[in-house]
Amino acid sequence: MTGDPDNEGYIIEFVPVGNAVKVSAMDPRTLTEVSIVGSVSASKMELQQTVIRKLHYVMKRRAGGSSDDKPSDPSGKGGIIV
Repeated sequence: MTGDPDNEGYIIEFVPVGNAVKVSAMDPRTLTEVSIVGSVSASKMELQQTVIRKLHYVMKRRAGGSSDDKPSDPSGKGGIIV
């Protein structure tokens, strides 16, 4: 981590669970935490990028930003595509 408060980075954790891996990310400045579940065959970088995109989405929503910049789940089940 650097001394720049705008560039603190994230805390990321990978936990294998059977044929899946749970990936959690936390922003240390706001203490916002999110998680995803992905395939163990996915690359670590791909899982990390996905969980960081979700973290940015959640932080923006909590800050009052528009959620229209991310497409909704086309199935209509209420999910988001990150």
